[in-house]
Amino acid sequence: MSLPTAPEIEHACLKAWPALEEERYGAWIARFANGYTKRANSVQSLDVDDDQDAPRRIEAVAQAYRQRGLRPTFRVTPLVGAGVLSALDDKGWAFYEPSLVLAMELPKRARPVAATTRLFEAADPEWRQAQGAMAGYGEAESSALAGILDKIAVPARGVLVYDDAYRPVGAALAINADGIAIFLNVVVDPSARGQGYGRAVMHAALNWTSQSGAERSAIQVLGDNETAQSLYRSLGFAEVYSYHYRRAPE
Repeated sequence: MSLPTAPEIEHACLKAWPALEEERYGAWIARFANGYTKRANSVQSLDVDDDQDAPRRIEAVAQAYRQRGLRPTFRVTPLVGAGVLSALDDKGWAFYEPSLVLAMELPKRARPVAATTRLFEAADPEWRQAQGAMAGYGEAESSALAGILDKIAVPARGVLVYDDAYRPVGAALAINADGIAIFLNVVVDPSARGQGYGRAVMHAALNWTSQSGAERSAIQVLGDNETAQSLYRSLGFAEVYSYHYRRAPE
């Protein structure tokens, strides 16, 4: 067993977090979800060699975002070619939000969950509302999240952990995308942080994906989120690659 590669993780993440709408431009996928999350509202390249005629293609895809009232954004992973990066630089697309992708093998073993836990179908309103409340979502974000969850076509579960008063204090979305476990929307209620609920919700998510047949796993984390990085590394995750976003000038 080995860690998943960047192409494997990127393909798994597309299945784990579908956009509400997509357009293809060669090996580029322009994704749209009414502005909710950058992953679902940015261009993603799936082939590092597909960088021909990049300036013209970038302008064409940027127009598709502007028509939807969205700021054109490109997600820059190791699968983005040098010609694309050069064109983004020339057009003044700004660098922002550097992030890391961590991965690990996923042996079948039970991890201790030091909290009451429940699993939900991904589109279950109870999980969706609890996760959204912890994350501070408004009506527009909650509506877009519901649309994305309804489109997930691979095995997925929403995870909630509860405190002693049976109040939901931690949430995660666990997905098995072709044998690669992907973890998204991990959040702990601000009032309950530092009490082990992040580890509990991740242990529950790891247990379910392992039981569902996933053998490898990956998670994305902001480059400056040292608390989350520390937790994930303590669980066994290691950095595989980094990525960032580039957005068009306003």
